[in-house]
Amino acid sequence: MKDKGRYGQFLSWIYTAVDFIVLNVVFIAVWFFSLDSLADFSRQAWLMLNLSFLAEVYLLTGIHENRVVYADRVVIEALKWAALHSVIFITLLWFLQTDISWRLLVNFYLVFFIALSVWWLISRKVLKWYRTKGFNYRRIIIIGGGTVGIRLMNELESDQGYGYRIVAFFDNNPRNRSVKAYKGPLASVEEFVKNNLVDEMYCTIPDEDSGEVAKLIRIAEGNAVDFYYVPQFSQRVTRRFELNSIGNVPILAIRPYPLNNMVNRLVKRAFDLLLSSIAMILSPIVLIPVAIGIKLSSPGPVFFKQERTGYRGKPFMCYKFRTMRTNDESNTLQATKDDPRKTRFGNFLRRTSIDELPQFYNVFRGDMSVVGPRPHMIRHTEAYSALIDKYMIRHTIKPGITGWAQVNGYRGLTDQLWKMEKRVEFDVWYAENWNFLIDLKIIFLTIFNVFRGEKNAF
Repeated sequence: MKDKGRYGQFLSWIYTAVDFIVLNVVFIAVWFFSLDSLADFSRQAWLMLNLSFLAEVYLLTGIHENRVVYADRVVIEALKWAALHSVIFITLLWFLQTDISWRLLVNFYLVFFIALSVWWLISRKVLKWYRTKGFNYRRIIIIGGGTVGIRLMNELESDQGYGYRIVAFFDNNPRNRSVKAYKGPLASVEEFVKNNLVDEMYCTIPDEDSGEVAKLIRIAEGNAVDFYYVPQFSQRVTRRFELNSIGNVPILAIRPYPLNNMVNRLVKRAFDLLLSSIAMILSPIVLIPVAIGIKLSSPGPVFFKQERTGYRGKPFMCYKFRTMRTNDESNTLQATKDDPRKTRFGNFLRRTSIDELPQFYNVFRGDMSVVGPRPHMIRHTEAYSALIDKYMIRHTIKPGITGWAQVNGYRGLTDQLWKMEKRVEFDVWYAENWNFLIDLKIIFLTIFNVFRGEKNAF
């Protein structure tokens, strides 16, 4: 068998070594700038600092092993590293009665978190660029050409920066011979692996064919190839799974939604209360001139109230500034671009999204969140839940003033089914992948889009 020359395995060691350097440089720099001198530098504290790092490397593994890592997850992992290191380090300082000022510690961990985040983000950008040039890639073969196999192939090829190169594709179905990299039926796998450089083997054939899967595992083990089995239900289930075991029996457990975690819910709720409180304190600045404009534009109330579907399908009263003349179709008919029901001033409120501001009151009450799937009319929920798979998953979290679907262009009129399907797709992704940084990103993009202007804001 040919030598594979897997020098990429040393990357994680290089990353860890640079992490160690960043830790020490930041600690020394913060000590110097906090005390204006290194004369009183504590060697004992420095030793415990690095012992804490070694313990952390042992406890937190995997961040430098993953080839597909997103920016928000990198920052979250950096926050975890800083938090865990602080717990270990402060515990050692207390146990050995080593005195360090709290001001120095706070400054150190703040700078360390920022430095680590910047280093990881830049290094991964450089590594992705390096991989697009044809280096540090993994040679992949895919076995099985059903829906899951094709989906996996598309994912692996979606970004060259991931560093995957599909060198072969095997399937017994003659219809898949036109697929790129097709090398033959499953009987050809062993010969190909023996005569070519292969790093990873992905098996997507049905698990009922256990004899064939066992044979492929033996081929992988006999040729030092990493073997991965892709379960067939992944074509219908998009959530992540965690591998557990009962005795010697492996168990795949569906990972719970992030917002099922109490700490995550408290963080999100605290952020909602902070923003909604600020918005309500400042509301007279906007409320008074907008109320005057609405009253002058057409007779009727300042606020428009509508029952919409909320958390876990529970209806709630959603508030907006009124942008239309009073009509009998407001609870059944969506607004269109040139809707004759809209007033001229209401059109301005819609284009600038000012009409949504009263929903901060809904956020303060707890009916909504600042970020989440947009709440739909009761009528739409009843109709689309019967037409779109996973539609009700979007109601496992609170609805929001803005959301992941909206900043990706899926806001406004849903006059065709595919538009609502795409909106639901983004909403479900948000529910399954929530973290606080994603909320900050959505808020930033929402503000940016308001100033840039959106074609679907009508």
